[in-house]
Amino acid sequence: MERSRTPNESSFPHVSINASDGSRAAEVTLLTQLDVGAGDAVATAAGARQAQHADFNDALDEPSARLSAPDLATGDNAALYTFSVGRHGHPFHRHAAPRVFTAISGSGGARLRFIAAGSACDTPEDIRQALRHVEIPADCLFTVRMAANTWHQFEPLRGNGRHPALFAVSCHPDETAGALAPAQQAQVMRGEADLASLTELMPAALQQHTQQTQVWTSVLSFDPLPRQAWACAHLRRHAGQVRQLLVQLHPRNGTRSHRLPDLQTHSSHQLPPDSLLAKQLPRHHHQDHVEIQIAQHWLGGSNPEQLLAALLSAFIQQPAGSVSGLMRLRNLLARPLRLRTSSLGCPVSSLLSDAATQRFAQRFPVLAMSSSTNAAQVLLGADDRHLQFRSSVGVQREGERITFSLSTRVYCRNPFGHLYMAAVDPMHRHFIAPKMLKTAVNCLLEEAATVVPAGGAAIVTM
Repeated sequence: MERSRTPNESSFPHVSINASDGSRAAEVTLLTQLDVGAGDAVATAAGARQAQHADFNDALDEPSARLSAPDLATGDNAALYTFSVGRHGHPFHRHAAPRVFTAISGSGGARLRFIAAGSACDTPEDIRQALRHVEIPADCLFTVRMAANTWHQFEPLRGNGRHPALFAVSCHPDETAGALAPAQQAQVMRGEADLASLTELMPAALQQHTQQTQVWTSVLSFDPLPRQAWACAHLRRHAGQVRQLLVQLHPRNGTRSHRLPDLQTHSSHQLPPDSLLAKQLPRHHHQDHVEIQIAQHWLGGSNPEQLLAALLSAFIQQPAGSVSGLMRLRNLLARPLRLRTSSLGCPVSSLLSDAATQRFAQRFPVLAMSSSTNAAQVLLGADDRHLQFRSSVGVQREGERITFSLSTRVYCRNPFGHLYMAAVDPMHRHFIAPKMLKTAVNCLLEEAATVVPAGGAAIVTM
């Protein structure tokens, strides 16, 4: 690998990447170094806020939100977005128009991969010649500008699955620019475009050629000495994990306008009569149901469908730290057995799947869903070698009370499944499911508390 390290500049370390025709394809500039571990904390907290935005879109492993749409009627074609790239990066893609964004790298640093526009990129040799890497240190504020049609991919620099790659604010100078497909152009003109609809994924045949071990790499850094930079990066990775945990445990620390209610969970073996789960897995070996009831006034005027969408977002964006720790241990033990793994607890782990054919609120993969004026519910689930599980997540409004519920059924497919559930059942019933639901509902209350007007009712923002 050919590596070049930026000199110890008195201003902003930067690198430019040129296309084969000499034009600038991408330029990356470091702006400043943040506090130790700040990158993970900012990405976690800002990502959670992004998920609550009215124009949030969780697609292509690049969750995003449109903060400001273009005003085409007045000739203002610019748009403003946020986007985040998580622990596993996102796929190679490109855009028809130029992009400019400012980002904060996670506490493991970030690797930016570019294939310059103007390169043929039809063969492995073309890819090898055109592929460029830029390494961003941990906890840094930096900017990127890219020309139209520049293939790019972002990922954590140290891919241990513990740090997000980055969180960014992106400016589209002209949303109508570039060789947009007719459907894209029409969507832009209607004011309905988002990051996903303006993205072209790299074809699989081309993607396989990007897995090169020898890549020209530019290492941007504020530290002049490699050994000093290594020691700093090591410290930041560990501090970032601690700060991520603190954000998850106290996601709105210091922003409460009043004391939140103490949440009490109620568990049972019986399902509600209207549960979507009632017709699933008639033969089952495990069943549990947990619910939380709170007064309506804590959540303002949000309807059950909005509350359910917020609840599902909380399951994904702010999972219970203790449950996540148990899942990491479970995944470590499950991989040698070729069992399904997930970073989320099994009642909601299928929210990370792309296999489901239905989407609740246009972004959450579900097996079934139902909604009415006073209730909303989704059915989740997946099959594994040793068991099948189905779960329902619901929100119901009755008078002045809101009930949040999480129910699960499991069918064991073989003796190992029975053995597995015998070990897991008590923990799942008495800790995992109640903890997951309680943490998610508390996130909704925290979010509502941050936007309470003086003397007014709480509001859940979506």
